[in-house]
Amino acid sequence: MTLRTRMGKPGTEPFFPIPAARRVLRIAATRSLATLDTDGFPFASLVTVATSPAGEPLFLLSDLAVHTRNLKRDARASVLLVAPGGETGDPLAGARLSVTGHLVRDDTAEARRRFLAHHAESANLAGFGDFNFYRLDVARCHLVAGFGRIVDLQRDELLVDLSDCGPLVEAEAGAVEHMNDDHAEALSLYATKLLGMPAGAW
Repeated sequence: MTLRTRMGKPGTEPFFPIPAARRVLRIAATRSLATLDTDGFPFASLVTVATSPAGEPLFLLSDLAVHTRNLKRDARASVLLVAPGGETGDPLAGARLSVTGHLVRDDTAEARRRFLAHHAESANLAGFGDFNFYRLDVARCHLVAGFGRIVDLQRDELLVDLSDCGPLVEAEAGAVEHMNDDHAEALSLYATKLLGMPAGAW
């Protein structure tokens, strides 16, 4: 972990960069994917993203898209994720995370399930022959979380170590289904009271 600037003003609350970066990775509503075009220039596009259990960004991309053609020539890519926080007028008020790595095809059932769980509207696209799931094989990331809170993190710091979590990962789908079916009220309380999210069909 490398701190690029000061850790914040004296008297401010403690800053823990690893959980802050992981939070942005999981909840960011705005995402831009940057790939390299034929001339080596960065090409940025708006995409939807989910995450693997460890936190690797997952994408559903069309072979017809410019960014997919770019990544097939050069798999290096970066995704910018912006957390909520700029709604009051300052677009830079939210924390943001730039994650860099290589995009690789991920045809696993887990990648498909997790992505479509976040983006059910993409289910029809996932059935088209030119759409495929991809995963960003993370190398490092750069977090900007406010004044003096600018930190570089490596892969092992950003991602969650799941080496001893096999049974938990396997039980995830069933646990989510059970909570949705039998404990919707509790889920609403978790979202609104613990996470400060707006009321909704959690």
